[in-house]
Amino acid sequence: MTTTLTFPVLLRLIDERSSAFRAVVASAPSLDVQVPTCPEWTLFDLAQHIGEGRRAWAATVAAGPAPAKSEPEGAPAAPREREAMTAWLAESTEQLVDALREAGPDRGCWTWWGASQSPQTCGAVARHQLQQMAVHTYDAQVTVGAPEPLPDEVALDGVEEFLFTCVATTGAWPHKPTAFDFHAAEGRSWRLTVDGDGARSTRISVPGATPVAAAEEGPNAAGVSVSGTASELVLFVYDRIPADSLQIEGDAGLFDLLRAWEPEE
Repeated sequence: MTTTLTFPVLLRLIDERSSAFRAVVASAPSLDVQVPTCPEWTLFDLAQHIGEGRRAWAATVAAGPAPAKSEPEGAPAAPREREAMTAWLAESTEQLVDALREAGPDRGCWTWWGASQSPQTCGAVARHQLQQMAVHTYDAQVTVGAPEPLPDEVALDGVEEFLFTCVATTGAWPHKPTAFDFHAAEGRSWRLTVDGDGARSTRISVPGATPVAAAEEGPNAAGVSVSGTASELVLFVYDRIPADSLQIEGDAGLFDLLRAWEPEE
């Protein structure tokens, strides 16, 4: 299934989220403050991760289909001085967006999600890079005490991107087959089905069309459903906000099993 966002829109939104991230770096009282949602990192560490990661993905996109991820050659280290850091971050994003634009959405590219429902293309890379920038921008905003919801168009695509890229697998689910339903308040829903064939997601045409029920009540019943805004759903699946921030019906313990699952491909 393809993204709901066009390739030019993905590139624009990557740049917009990057700008929002840099705005936090520019306004933060210190780059040494701890990031609550990534407690092992300071804001400097998070910024370094953003910049180095975008440069590495720019090199990977430019390399085309390859057996491994590429690393940039001669890339400057992340600077400690704030103004230099924001310029370094801007250059990192520019390198990524330029590489993606030159490659185009259909060109093949190395990715770590070979067994997922997302293709190994530059378009899929752009889609995932947008979500990386969006969630880490939220991390930075939390750090300075000014968290903002993800923009609607970013979040709506983000729920599906997470399910199609980060969860989908052909590794066997080691528990009783079941399904997870995700309902966005903006009017879009998805179902993640897990069984002996792995995990696969699809869109559901009508939110709440299938009632939450125990698995033995039928193959079309979901074991648990979670409802909230699209932004809340994205932040929930990326472990940025707790389950009690959303409406959950059914067996909430299934989410613990899903988070602990490390499938063998």
